[in-house]
Amino acid sequence: MTTELTLTPGRRPDGTQLLTAVGEIDMSNIGSLTEALDGLSGPLVLDLTEVEYLDSAGLNVLFAHADRLELIATPILESVLTISGLADLATVHGLRRGGSGTGR
Repeated sequence: MTTELTLTPGRRPDGTQLLTAVGEIDMSNIGSLTEALDGLSGPLVLDLTEVEYLDSAGLNVLFAHADRLELIATPILESVLTISGLADLATVHGLRRGGSGTGR
């Protein structure tokens, strides 16, 4: 059974590509996340504010694109993004620890 995940591409007012994720990101649906990220080139803002769960399979996909990602997340994902080290590789906004990672 595939966990529900909706991915909506768009652009921010400054023209930067935006991908908004809604639902849960896990092993059952990482194919669609991988396809969406691979289909967009250049810098990308990934809005995770409506993601309630992110497992290690989803983290692996994000690590593969960390050098070009800017993440928007809520404190719900703070521990997984911080403990995994992803918050140190990609810029992350919305975390209680100060709002952003160290960047690339």
